[in-house]
Amino acid sequence: MTLFTPAISVSGPVQQAIEIREAAPADTGAIGRILYEAFRRFHESRGFAPDFPTLESATGLAARLIDEPTTYGVVATARGRIVGSNFLSEGDPIRGIGPISVDPDYQDGGVGRYLMHAVVRRGAMARGVRLLQDAFNTKSMALYASMGFRVREPVVVMTGRPRDPLPAGAEVRPMTPADLGPADALARRVHGYARGVELRAALADGTPLVLVRDGELAAYMTVPGTWALNHAVAETEADMKALILGAGEAGPGPVGFLVPIRHAELFHWCLVQGLSIVKPMTLMTRGTYLEPQGAWLPSVFY
Repeated sequence: MTLFTPAISVSGPVQQAIEIREAAPADTGAIGRILYEAFRRFHESRGFAPDFPTLESATGLAARLIDEPTTYGVVATARGRIVGSNFLSEGDPIRGIGPISVDPDYQDGGVGRYLMHAVVRRGAMARGVRLLQDAFNTKSMALYASMGFRVREPVVVMTGRPRDPLPAGAEVRPMTPADLGPADALARRVHGYARGVELRAALADGTPLVLVRDGELAAYMTVPGTWALNHAVAETEADMKALILGAGEAGPGPVGFLVPIRHAELFHWCLVQGLSIVKPMTLMTRGTYLEPQGAWLPSVFY
């Protein structure tokens, strides 16, 4: 289904018609290629490692997003060729935008703005919409601000294996279906809205961990090994620290997550634990935004 067809100028005065339509499974390969190339070129030009280390990782994410029934995707095409894509997570009350990418040959011509307009218009009736943008990408920050997004939190991506052992009295274990209710209730207390759809999707993949104290769920983390998909909430900052320590012990690889750096004590603790800063990002929102109450780590999509 075609959403709209603007005209843009690409590398000169020649006008080209850009068609914006919904993404389809047949688009997976092209979307993955553009995700990989666009993120690789921009990040490397700024001295940062790309979010997608391989073409296969970018294509795998594109396939996952297109196949996910609660995710809405759009592509931009020029003369039948896909030149960009964008996605909107729609499962929970607060919508999440991204990743957005534009073919390097078509950047700075307005394609990104049209892709953003498509998903913002789609999410206009939602309680709120949010996104995470690379803080060193000043063009995207200006674009999103011009579209009504407000800066809420400066965050950094952190990865590594924490040094300390899990403290006595705390248990970190895989989440079970019986934990979904308490976990969603905890998310509501911290954020003020449900995140049950994202939780159930992570549970289906077998990745979430929970922290249990005195028989009660005190914290959870959705995807410890993938920072972009990983969000966590906890009753207290001490519980969040214990959860991170337990996640470090539970998996074979490093833990990755986003830390709101205004939470100075938690941020400093992560550095003391030997975790590394990968890059800075900015949480931006439109619509309703409730200041979280408690300890929390965002994900890119929520």
